Amino acid sequence: MADADRPQVLVVGAGPTGLVLALWLARAGVRPRVVEKNAGPGEASRAMAVHARTLELYRQLGIADGVVAGGLKMTGGRFWDRGRLRAGFELGDIGGTISPFPFVLSYPQDDHERYLLDRLREAGVSVEWNTTLVGLQDEGDRVHARLRTAAGETETDYAYLCGCDGARSAVRHALGFGFPGGTYESRFYVADVAGEGWSPDEYVNASLAPDEFCLGFPLRRAGMVRVIGILPAALADRRDLTYEDVRPTVEHLLGLRVTAVNWFSTYSIHHRVAERFDAVNLAWKLAAVVGGKAAPAVLDSYEPERIRFARTLVASTDRLFSFVIDPGLRGWFLRRVWMPRVMPLAAKVPAVRRAMFRLISQTRIEYRPSPLSIGAAGRVHAGDRLPWLVSPDNFAPLVARDWQVHVYGAVGPALREVAAGANVPVHAFPWGAAARKVGLSQDAIYLVRPDGYVGFAGRQNTMGGLKSYLSRWTIRGR
Repeated sequence: MADADRPQVLVVGAGPTGLVLALWLARAGVRPRVVEKNAGPGEASRAMAVHARTLELYRQLGIADGVVAGGLKMTGGRFWDRGRLRAGFELGDIGGTISPFPFVLSYPQDDHERYLLDRLREAGVSVEWNTTLVGLQDEGDRVHARLRTAAGETETDYAYLCGCDGARSAVRHALGFGFPGGTYESRFYVADVAGEGWSPDEYVNASLAPDEFCLGFPLRRAGMVRVIGILPAALADRRDLTYEDVRPTVEHLLGLRVTAVNWFSTYSIHHRVAERFDAVNLAWKLAAVVGGKAAPAVLDSYEPERIRFARTLVASTDRLFSFVIDPGLRGWFLRRVWMPRVMPLAAKVPAVRRAMFRLISQTRIEYRPSPLSIGAAGRVHAGDRLPWLVSPDNFAPLVARDWQVHVYGAVGPALREVAAGANVPVHAFPWGAAARKVGLSQDAIYLVRPDGYVGFAGRQNTMGGLKSYLSRWTIRGR
């Protein structure tokens, strides 16, 4: 293989993270190689929700519409108590002024992976199944990787290697990174079933039982429901379970009479964060560095940006789950007061609805402490996700997946000159009440990263800050 055709990045793991990483790289002209130890894509999926922030990034790749078409928009929630409907609430387009995707989408991970695999094949990259990473060595300017297949072992060098291989990551073990945290004592079950008793429409269904946890999600496939719950204590140690073992629990908790079972599985849940991040969605930074559009030091910003969010997410999820299953007073209050009585009322208040959406959609994630984040203008700080404007749609230029300057008002000649020197396009949007409302500042400079976050923010009365930023990180546009 000629050097020009040799993959520059090895992606280990073909779950959603690895597939999106590879797709972004391929679309940016960086050839990845994707290997996966399993024989094919997963079929026993647990993950269901695709957040608005993910869909915004998918829009940049041109794949958001397909994901939305394959999933279901969740219109609300319903709470059940031992088969009786206790309360419900409506969501609708809860984030209508915050994101182009103002809803919660249910899209099973197994369907999600197959869709991403198809898009990756269209980009000219196929996953190499039954291929295991058995060794790696960091050579400084390259990574030496040893892979094993049924045909034997091979050794190849790559510019970069990305570990997207999950909780038992071979990459993490090879590099000696820790994975502190723990595993919940409870074991879980998951099943796709067809049922009667309540319509499997666009509602998330949750049990309020004090000693058992169960959720029901509607699927796009007609009449199918995905059920996820905690195994009863009497079944927790068994490894030969079938759906019939949990049928009484599910039907008792959710009032759902199951008429057919598509598949069933059990599993454990971990609450861990790696001591260091090997790779998750480094795509735009890798593409920029490999393509000569940013200094290699840009890659050093990944860990401090993402690990803060990951630790916060794991900690908050852990606390919430502990509350839900707590047999004590706080669990009783959550299940008996907050969820059935307070939450449905709170969900009707516009300010509360916006806050709920920002939390669950991940649109409030920010990287302000990042070394890539410099300055502020208005209420928007460098490191913030660029606020979305409904009209004109200021997210439309982000499909370029490259550095760009946004100005809401007038663009001065000095700014155009500096931006042109770095081959960075300038997009001007009219100033008005909508821009002011989301916190933007008139005539200010917002240098937007390829992922839609603000890298630099400042005023046009001095170009020194922007020039310094572009020079420091060797930023170049297309």
